[in-house]
Amino acid sequence: MDIKPIKTAKDHAAALKQIERLMSKTMTGKEEARLEVLGILVSAYEDEHFPIDEPSPSEAIKFRMEQLGLNQTDVGRIIGSKSRVSEVLSGKRSLSLPQIRKLSASLHIPAEILIREEVA
Repeated sequence: MDIKPIKTAKDHAAALKQIERLMSKTMTGKEEARLEVLGILVSAYEDEHFPIDEPSPSEAIKFRMEQLGLNQTDVGRIIGSKSRVSEVLSGKRSLSLPQIRKLSASLHIPAEILIREEVA
C-alpha cells in the first residue's frame, strides 16, 4: 500500500481519482483499507487548504428553517414571537440564553454556533 501524504493540489487530485476508482468497484479488504486511509488524508488536506467557516447564528437558523420547511412563525413559537425571529435573522438582536437553549434543542443547532456574535 504505497500511500503518501497529500501535500499539493496534484497529490489531492490523484488521491480523489484513486478514491473514485475504488468506490466504483467491489473492493477487497486491502482496497477498503486503502480507501479509508485515502479518505483520511484527503480530509486532512481539505481541512487545511479549504477551511469552511462556521455559520453565524442567523445563517444557521435560516439554514435549518429551510431544511425543515419552517417559517418565521414556526420559529417564533420556539423563541417567543415572529417579530423576535425577524430581529434575530436580520442581526438586529442577539439571542438570549433561554432562546439559545430552546433553538438548540428544537432545531438541533449546536449551542456554540448560536452563541457566536453576528458578523456584519
